[in-house]
Order: sequence, then C-alpha cells, then structure tokens
Amino acid sequence: MRVFVTGATGFIGSAVVRELIDAGHRVIGLARSDKAAESLAAVGAEAHRGALDDLDSLHKGAVAADGVIHLGFKTDFSDFPGAVAADLRAVETLGAALEGSDKPFVFTSGTLLVAWSTPLGFLGTEEVAVDDAVPRGAAENAAIALAERGVRSSVVRLAPSVHGPGDHGFVSMLIGIAREKGVSAYIGDGSNRWPAVHRLDAARLYRLALESATAGSRLHGVGEEGVPFRDIAGVIGRRLNLPVIGIAREEAEAHFGFLGAFTSSDNPMSSARTQERLGWRPAHPALIPDLEQEHYFIS
Repeated sequence: MRVFVTGATGFIGSAVVRELIDAGHRVIGLARSDKAAESLAAVGAEAHRGALDDLDSLHKGAVAADGVIHLGFKTDFSDFPGAVAADLRAVETLGAALEGSDKPFVFTSGTLLVAWSTPLGFLGTEEVAVDDAVPRGAAENAAIALAERGVRSSVVRLAPSVHGPGDHGFVSMLIGIAREKGVSAYIGDGSNRWPAVHRLDAARLYRLALESATAGSRLHGVGEEGVPFRDIAGVIGRRLNLPVIGIAREEAEAHFGFLGAFTSSDNPMSSARTQERLGWRPAHPALIPDLEQEHYFIS
C-alpha cells in the first residue's frame, strides 16, 4: 500500500514509518525541509514536499496515496488555538481528497480529550465520543464523520505519555522542569493517573489501524490504563537526586507552565476493545521501567 504520512519524521512518526516499511508498505512522508526529506530517504521512504499549512500539498499527497496516516501537528504552544484550527483544516482537506474512495485515513487524537469530556476519574473506553468544544475535539469528530463520506476513517487516541528512547514529550518536559525548579512535583496527593504507551507499540497500532480498522472506529493507543502521577514524579526525583513534593492545584501553572493544565488530569483509559478488535498487544517496556533507564536522564 502506498501510504501518505504527515508528521513522518517526528518521534512517533519515524517509528510508524519504519513499522510500515518493515511490513512491506511504500511510505511517502510530508517534508517541509531538506533535512526532513533526507531523513525520510535514509530509511527508505519518499518525501512529499509541503507543510500542514499548505493545504494544496496535503490534498495532492492524499489523492496519490492508497491510505493516509495523519500524525502531524503544529507544536506551537504560544498559539495553541491556531494549531488546533490548522489541524481541523488539515483533516477537512485530507478527508475531501479521500472522499468516496473507501481508502483508510488514520487520525491522531489523545486520551486527554476523553478526560475533558467525561466526569473526573471516569475509565474511558473507545465508545466515548468527545465534545467538539474540547481542544482537537472537532478534528477528531470530523475524522470519524468521514466514514459517512466513503472513507475508512479511524482515530488513534494516544496516551499523554508516549515513551521510549528519544522522547521529547510530556515526560521529558517534566524532567526539564524538575531540573529547573530543583524539585520533582505532583499535584495534591499525586493519585491522578496518566495512561502510557511505548512508542513502538503505538507504531504497530497505527499500522494495524491502516490495514484493518473499520470505518468510524475509535482506537486507544494505551499500554497501561493509568500510572499515578506521583510515581512518575518519584522516579524523576530519585534519578535527579531531588526532593519529591506535592503542590496545590492553584500552584500548577506557576510550577509547570502550560503543562499545569495536564498535570492534574485524572485520565484512566482502557484499550481492551482496541486489543480485541485489532489483535494489538503492547509488548514493550511500561512507563516506569522505561523511565528508570539512562536515556531519559542524559543531559
């Protein structure tokens, strides 16, 4: 299958590209720079020059493909609403290019959307729909709705902790904040839970979704239903030889910056239906054993 992948050179995207190529697929990755194009060529993928804001390039890439995996997202947290709006435009553009083709389209969402759309502590399942009003909710729902327009669309909701060597996401940010502040902190008693998934397990789920997910399905990229946040903070404090402390919810933004809104979220999440439907079984290290490894703490 000829697969067009946005975000193909990112932490997760590069693992997805390798997974697809190893399974015999032909990958064309969206590349906005010569460096990105060279990175794709080095692993046996082709480059399609363009960017998430270049809707014409997205349309052309999707039209020429047998399937699309949309992993790209503008990580400009100084204009998060703008990044969310750009993501919705990308989904609409890619969907229009695939309309009526019955080709697969795999969209990337997050389990935190479920937490923001349900009561505190609710164990989220794949059947839960998210609210358009939550960040990226409209894009997720637009992707699901493509199933009614002749697209075999599916959504992979990733855990907030997608971990593994090379991680520069939330966990790495927490390590950086701990180094800067001189303490490793959690909110309240730290019992709020974050689901987690290893990067390589997530990559396999994307391939399985591309190959066999049913139209309009929601899938959970979750290897662990919920790791207490204080356990994450505890490992970080121990590895950095820093105090581990609880802080009040009102202090979260001052301590964690933009991550403050996420650090107190209680987001237990199930992937039982995803595993049953696709035969997906997480097989790589869990978050805490992975966090204990040296690769997270090499400055």
